[in-house]
Amino acid sequence: MDYTVDELAKLIDYSLLSPNLTDAELESGIQTALDYDVASICIMPYYLRRCAAAVTGTEVKASTTIGFPHGAHTKAIKVAEAQQALEDGGEELDLVVNIGKVLSHDWNYVRDEVKDIVDLTHQAGGKLKLIFENFYLNDDQKIRLCEMCGELNVDWAKTSTGYAEGMGTMDDFALMIKHCPSHVQVKAAGGVPDLDTLLTIREMGLTRVGKRSVGILDEAQARLAAAPG
Repeated sequence: MDYTVDELAKLIDYSLLSPNLTDAELESGIQTALDYDVASICIMPYYLRRCAAAVTGTEVKASTTIGFPHGAHTKAIKVAEAQQALEDGGEELDLVVNIGKVLSHDWNYVRDEVKDIVDLTHQAGGKLKLIFENFYLNDDQKIRLCEMCGELNVDWAKTSTGYAEGMGTMDDFALMIKHCPSHVQVKAAGGVPDLDTLLTIREMGLTRVGKRSVGILDEAQARLAAAPG
């Protein structure tokens, strides 16, 4: 086996974004993420300050979403969301691109919005993931967004929110790895149902995966325990 569970855990952004999660369930989710020592906890904005306090002193990052899930907020609102998230202790922000503007080929609008938010995030010492929502886009639009991520020094290009009709696909993963420059990492949200898929995309070069459970890590532990020798 060419992996450890600890290594795989650091690929996971543990997602706590379902709108029906109670405070008790959010607390339980935070503890689960800490127990497994995942890369980050991506939590609903109103609970971010509590999450940031809970991860203090650990290697788990506190993260949240901006313009989620449709990307259609005004730029001013997205900027305000980002500022609030950074003040609340967010270390990584997942920004949904304005999907309608991408489909309209209004690249100046898209670029200006992303630039303002990535600059704000970096000035505060945070990192930004740009969510494409690939289900709605063609390959040319995805490639243009990959190139834009490189131009603006976005930290991760991310396939999807997990709340559209479709998730990331293996073709999406390959396309984004190919067209993102080396300083832009790629994150999969959806499309990674099991351990074998996780290992495959890890080999491809993806560095983060959004997951709503840690079952994939339990699967990894079980496989290691069953391995000969």
